[in-house]
Amino acid sequence: MISDKIQEAFNKQLNAELYSSYLYLSMAAYFQSVNLLGLANWMRCQAQEEVLHAMKFYTFILERGGKVTLTEVDGPPVKWDSPLQAFEDAYAHEQKVTALINNLVDLAIQERDHAANAFLQWFVTEQVEEEASADGVVQQLKLAGDQGGGLFMIDRELGQRTFTYPAAGVMAAE
Repeated sequence: MISDKIQEAFNKQLNAELYSSYLYLSMAAYFQSVNLLGLANWMRCQAQEEVLHAMKFYTFILERGGKVTLTEVDGPPVKWDSPLQAFEDAYAHEQKVTALINNLVDLAIQERDHAANAFLQWFVTEQVEEEASADGVVQQLKLAGDQGGGLFMIDRELGQRTFTYPAAGVMAAE
């Protein structure tokens, strides 16, 4: 059985993951509007991944006998001054999500909820990858600048990213 504190905190994180999806979808629309289709593709894939993260929390709450409470998702920004600024914002957002996950781990330990702690370890590892991925693009964009061939090479590379939904039954704790 899930405690009220863990249930409330996990529902907040579910909402935060949905916001992340909205943010990356908004960034995808921005990139599409400036004809950087590869960067738009990368962000669409990222948005799909964030929905998967939200569904992991959704499933965990229900599997522990809790109640999912969906709340309003704030609207994200819709415009950035440059591709670099958008990816810097994505990187900063992933750092914020890492802090949220770390706080959840602390709560799970405090509540002595070993199942929640075990579940969250997947996210701890995932956030290392998420931060590294966003920062990697930031560093490439800084090297290439916002104009010219370097930007288009990065755009072409990021256009190769694909997202595949996991097999059924993989949504819970892994």
